[in-house]
Amino acid sequence: MTGIAPVLITTFLASAVEAVEMVTIVVGVGATRGWRAPLVGVVAGFVVLAGLVVGLGAALTAIPIGPLRIVVGGLLLVFGLQWYRKGITRVAARGLAGVDFNPDEEPEWTGPGFDWTGFVLSFKGVVLEGVEVVLIVVSFGASAGHLPAAVIGGAAAIVIVGGTGASLHRLVRRIPRSFLQLVVGVLLTTFGTFWSLEGIGIAWPAGDGAIVWLLVLYLLTAASNIALTRRRQMLVLATGRR
Repeated sequence: MTGIAPVLITTFLASAVEAVEMVTIVVGVGATRGWRAPLVGVVAGFVVLAGLVVGLGAALTAIPIGPLRIVVGGLLLVFGLQWYRKGITRVAARGLAGVDFNPDEEPEWTGPGFDWTGFVLSFKGVVLEGVEVVLIVVSFGASAGHLPAAVIGGAAAIVIVGGTGASLHRLVRRIPRSFLQLVVGVLLTTFGTFWSLEGIGIAWPAGDGAIVWLLVLYLLTAASNIALTRRRQMLVLATGRR
């Protein structure tokens, strides 16, 4: 048996890490593609999670998270690398100077019908991170003998982190679109790399801390590519003027 306070604090902190990743994906997708489809994806994701909790309960710990991470990580890589490439190209071409926020600017999704890409990205981010939160809550709470306290800790983490993300989404929308697309591409590619390789059994050094140095690696790679692209453009312009 463990005291209620340690169970509450531990599940809150562990769940908050997963909730931050969840909110990061949702806010990034919503800010670049519009909010309707991602928010529908959030609702659908939480409905699925609620069904899993109600239907499976403690048996949820038996679900293999590895294959789920491979699938979701692979999908994040597919979308993330596309945005990563587009972000590098656009920032290299336009830079940040003179790219002002326009409150009337249309979101990136302008096609007919429903934005299924935004929905899927948001939905799977919520489901994957939500499953991990449920696993943390159920396994730790049951082993410590204080499942209700663990549930409170996990739920509080999602509510607080989610509320923070919702309150900051207007600030995120003020970031230049080209730069924001690059940032979201870096984040999706980082999480996709981490989850897909973790899903096939690779043990990352420092555990979840590997996300930080993966993020730094992709940021440095993007900065290098932007610098090289801009230098190449300047050489082309200089050659054309001669």
